[in-house]
Amino acid sequence: MDEARTLSKLGKAIRERRAASGMAQESFADSISMHRAQYSKIERGETNVTILTLRKVAKGLGTTVSHLVELAKI
Repeated sequence: MDEARTLSKLGKAIRERRAASGMAQESFADSISMHRAQYSKIERGETNVTILTLRKVAKGLGTTVSHLVELAKI
């Protein structure tokens, strides 16, 4: 699987998890101390997210990095 597809699948899994929690993108980004534009790029799969940032996102979503990867099926 190529990198762009992997990032896209991960971003989609993150977006779906956030949406299921009922949080808007901007309020979620604020809650994890991340700029909305940066967070938006993660959800769209446009940035190669670091493991530390992914851990921050996962924690904000009340899950783990491994669960997000599992949801993304990567």
